[in-house]
Amino acid sequence: MAATARPPPARRDDPDLSVGARPDILILCYHAVSSSWPAPLAVTPEALDRQLRHVLKRGYVPRTLSAALAAGGRSVVVSFDDAFRSVRELGLPLMRGLGVPGTLFVPTDFAAEAAPMTWSELGRWRGTEHEGELRCLGWEGIRELAEAGWEVGSHTASHPKLTEIPEGQRREELERSRAACEEALQRPCPTLAYPFGAHDDAVVSAAAAAGYGAAVTLGLRLLEPRLRRDRLRLSREGVYRDGPWHQFLLATSPLLGRVREASAFRRPTPA
Repeated sequence: MAATARPPPARRDDPDLSVGARPDILILCYHAVSSSWPAPLAVTPEALDRQLRHVLKRGYVPRTLSAALAAGGRSVVVSFDDAFRSVRELGLPLMRGLGVPGTLFVPTDFAAEAAPMTWSELGRWRGTEHEGELRCLGWEGIRELAEAGWEVGSHTASHPKLTEIPEGQRREELERSRAACEEALQRPCPTLAYPFGAHDDAVVSAAAAAGYGAAVTLGLRLLEPRLRRDRLRLSREGVYRDGPWHQFLLATSPLLGRVREASAFRRPTPA
């Protein structure tokens, strides 16, 4: 009989990311920050300020993802996917003033060249007055965020849908991006955000094999079940430019969050 495969051992320099105690963690997902760019993924600085002040008043303690998973009590994690330059230019000073650290997920191929990101609907902004908004932060800017207390995680190397690429390419995307983060920042990279939120059992297994201790997803519908039992399938609340205030209030409600974590709230998996 073949031996049962074992997960890779935890690295001694990585933080303990156990979620056995399942603390109350609200994980927000942002992308860009801009007053003028009308893309759905670019929230205004005023909206970001109002939203963060609200969750702080609700008693959430702002922490990075790794810190929140290691802590007890009620935490809010403010995460940003894609490492847009506006996160450093507008998000960092605003959040620093509120005492809120961020968690940044970096597509490392784009960070290496500070290149524009044009996947999916982003390509429509090329050749427009907003083209500059597409650029990824370079490693110098990312290091500035890390030195300000932000956590920097992987968003793969080239931002593919991990569910749609071959196993070998998936493994290379996950391993290469983690190595790039650790080389550039000289610190562990224990966390991952799945591009487009796309994941399945094979992707989750590949993330574990690549050495990630935690990974976040992104739901497509309002008030989906809040997943906290599996540290490699942690769900987030997506925040967008056109999202109404009442939707944000519902998505960040501590009471509703506990209901959404309950087993009874989860829809049965189709046969």
